[in-house]
Amino acid sequence: MSAKQRHIVSIPDTSKARILVVGDVMLDRYWFGDASRISPEAPVPVVKVEKTEERPGGAANVAQNCADLGASVALLSVVGADDAGRSLSRLMVNSRVDASFHEDPSLNTTVKLRVIARQQQLLRIDFENSPDHEVLQAKLEEFAVRVIACDVVILSDYGKGGLTHLTEMIRLARSAGKPVLVDPKGEDYSRYIGATLLTPNRSELRQVVGRWKDEAELVAKANQLRTDLNLEALLVTRSEEGMSLFAAHGSEHEAALAREVFDVSGAGDTVIATVAVMLASGETLPNAMRLANRAAGIVVGKLGTATCSIEELRNA
Repeated sequence: MSAKQRHIVSIPDTSKARILVVGDVMLDRYWFGDASRISPEAPVPVVKVEKTEERPGGAANVAQNCADLGASVALLSVVGADDAGRSLSRLMVNSRVDASFHEDPSLNTTVKLRVIARQQQLLRIDFENSPDHEVLQAKLEEFAVRVIACDVVILSDYGKGGLTHLTEMIRLARSAGKPVLVDPKGEDYSRYIGATLLTPNRSELRQVVGRWKDEAELVAKANQLRTDLNLEALLVTRSEEGMSLFAAHGSEHEAALAREVFDVSGAGDTVIATVAVMLASGETLPNAMRLANRAAGIVVGKLGTATCSIEELRNA
């Protein structure tokens, strides 16, 4: 099949797709302004803030991506009893996401504050700490109930402590016959054993399997990891090199679409969300990857954390 033929993939009806997203949510705050002078106090630019904006980040961005692609979405996570948590709740309501946020009074909802001037990010400040065990246990109990009503489960791991019981979640979902897609984090992938699909980016995969000298060695390392973790497939996003799917039947590659890259923030969220929605809508995994590649090409042309709507995907 030619590269041209591979890119001709019809978009299914996504209105019946039901996605359950679980993971680390965060609030992305943006301060936009002009930086026309250097501070007399230190050699740093002075930004006169003219506009502020809040967007869902992390697992919340994954959920919004799924909703914008036409799916019915439930989101399960932990937030603090604070303004950022309340902002996330409002954003999820506006995004038509059924969000169940367990509040932990000892937790500060993760916030990423970005200062933007002249379309360039000058600074990012992170505010975060980890949830306690009791709240996470309550989330696991709700997960066991909600998983029955979904078609596909997404576990969005940002390493913030919201997926302490991830191994048990994978077991519960697979026992219920639900595909489990995981956006992984860190160097220990043993906690993802038994998932359906992992979606690491190129640098994340390199952390786990080491460097590769050529494509053949990448295929060997990826398939060994897939076998070791008992995965059905491994989808590696490779930035300007596109993305590659490694499964028992073989490997497939999609070249990156020729677009101007403006901001890669949240592109991985769009990829896993698109794959999940397309699988839940009856698409094969290879076709889901092709549509995810198309969606990723759209969001990297936008500033900051962004989504790809079903209309944009159809028009791409």
